[in-house]
Order: sequence, then C-alpha cells, then structure tokens
Amino acid sequence: MRRYARTLVAFALAAGMAAGTTGWVSGDAQQALTGPPPGSAQWRADRALLGTELPDPERTTPAEVAGFFAGLSTAEQQLLLVRHPSVVGNLDGAPLELRYRANSLALAAEDDPRYRSLAAPGRQILAFDPRGRGQVAEVFGDLRTAQRVSVVVPGSDNDAGTFDRKVAAHGAPPGMARTLHTAAGPGTAVVAWVGYTTPVGVGIDAATGSLAEAGAGRLTRFAEGLTADGLPEPAVFCHSYGSVVCGIAAHRLPATDVVVLGSPGMRADDAAGLRTKARVWAAKDPTDWIDNVPNVRFAGLGHGTDPTDPAFGARRVPADEARGHAGYFAPGTDSLRAFAAIARGTATPDEAETPADARALAHAPVLEGVAR
Repeated sequence: MRRYARTLVAFALAAGMAAGTTGWVSGDAQQALTGPPPGSAQWRADRALLGTELPDPERTTPAEVAGFFAGLSTAEQQLLLVRHPSVVGNLDGAPLELRYRANSLALAAEDDPRYRSLAAPGRQILAFDPRGRGQVAEVFGDLRTAQRVSVVVPGSDNDAGTFDRKVAAHGAPPGMARTLHTAAGPGTAVVAWVGYTTPVGVGIDAATGSLAEAGAGRLTRFAEGLTADGLPEPAVFCHSYGSVVCGIAAHRLPATDVVVLGSPGMRADDAAGLRTKARVWAAKDPTDWIDNVPNVRFAGLGHGTDPTDPAFGARRVPADEARGHAGYFAPGTDSLRAFAAIARGTATPDEAETPADARALAHAPVLEGVAR
C-alpha cells in the first residue's frame, strides 16, 4: 500500500511538472555527453610528437595540464595545437590563447552548417565540441587581463547549434554574457558556457537531476581550468536548469559567487546545504512561469526549495523590472544592474543580511545602492 501511495504521489508530481505549468512543453530524453574531448584517442597514441607521453585528457587534472604546457616551448605548444586542435581547444588548464587558436582551427575544418557562425573572425571560442548537439563556450572581454571573471550557465534547449539564435537575444547564452559584460564594464570578462548536455523542452529530463549531475562535473573542471591558467575565481550566473547544475557543483566549484535566476531549485534545502564558500544569490521576477513549478523533491523528481524563499538563506537580487523567464539580463532592468555589481565585485549586502537572518529580513534592501 505504501509503495502504491508513493507511486501515486510521484505520478502526480511528474504530471504537475510536465503539464501544469504555463510555457512548459514535452521534451525528448537526452544522453549526457561525458568523457574527454574529441580526438583524445589520437592524442594519447601520439607519443612521438614531443618524445614524451602527453597528459591523459580524461585523468589529468587542470592544474597538471597547466603545468605540462608551462614546461613546453612556444614551438612545442604550437605543434600540439596544430596537430590536435580538438583536444587543445577543450583541454581545461591549457593556456586560453592556445585554446582560442585551436578552436578556430577546429571550426574552420567543421562542415556542419549549424556551427558556421561560430567560425566568424574575432570570436573568442574557449571550447567547442561538435559531437551530439554540440557544446561551446565563448568569451566576452579580455579574459587574460580581467580582474573579475563571470561564467553564465544556461538551462534547457541550449547547445552549440542554437547558441547564436536571434530570438530572445538577452535570454540566449551569448546575449546574457554580452549584456552582462557591457553592464559590468572595464576590467571584467564573461564566459557564455554551454558545456553540458541540457534538457530539450521541459519534460522528464528537466524534472530530474541526471543531466545536471553530468553537467556539474564538467562545470567544475572548466572553472578549475580557468584558475589553473592563472585567472581569478569566477562568479557563476546560473539560469533555470543551469541552477540545478550549479547547486550540485557548488561544494567543489571554485567560485566567488553563485547567482541563480529563474531557478526551479538547487537540490538543496537551504544555502548552507550547498556547502560552498561562495556567496549565494537568487533572483526571480514576478512574471516568471518558473514560479508555478512545484518546489519539492520526491522519488528523483523535482529540485527542492525555491532559492528566493527567505528561508533558503540566499542573498536576494531585485528583479521586479525583469519580464518573463528570459528577461533577467535585459538592459535597463534592476536585475542586470545587480548582476553587474556582483560581476564587478562591488555588490555589498547589508552587514546583517546573512543566511541566518534572511527570514527576518525578507523585506530589507538587497544591495547597497540598488532599489528594490
């Protein structure tokens, strides 16, 4: 009888999440792309190139990768990127300048029309994997000289093939990153990171955590690669299902701030449950359909507490001027102004606004100088 009751509850939850929310559509089940970069088998077999064994792309840490490249001459580095562009371009810990050039070579050789726009001159492509639906990361700003770095982690329906879509310009990953970089100003750089397999539509994949689990490992390694290359720890901006990825990754993710927006939950009961040293922020605008998603977890379905609930303990980001699920980065909104302050490292919450005090301060100002 108990098993039957649990089944009914799980079915009701799944039905409510898949069909009871405005804007939701059924989605196809996705197989997460995991493992090392394309071309890794050839890389491992290439022992004659430098007269030494190359680091295993799957087992070598980003810090070890950085150490390996630091020991190479410029000519040796160039030889590697020309011979193995798909590995060098996706190898976390490799110097970003080599990754840009390697991905430019890989894209020039790619004949899939979905990726043609990514090969345009001047683009800074930090990662590119054409397998499956494709994955990509693009940099806005000068990442090498930036004093503050941010990474945008998007949610469902994002891949390398849809990366440059023109609709919802401020809701697509490059639009989010571009507007954040413009608003944050000099001394900052922003990465639009579509480095994991996202759900398609909002079906069972979006209601469960399997794709987020796989994505969390990839996000963590990517961020570790940035710091191994001598870059600052990033602030991570996580939209929609991307916030599930960030929630799972949080305890091992090198980050100064974890900012979630339009989040269905982070697979944690509260901010303390994320076990992160980063500051945790949350935003949700009053017109976002995500507010209709049940904030529960049961039998593998759902992602838990709403991070904007005062009881969760996140620092609140104003979002009254944003519109819809994809409007948080729209120019002129209070949410973008607040995000820019976080990206610059100038956002200073009231001294008393800590997770322990969040319930009592539900109506307090969020950021100094930012009106609610």
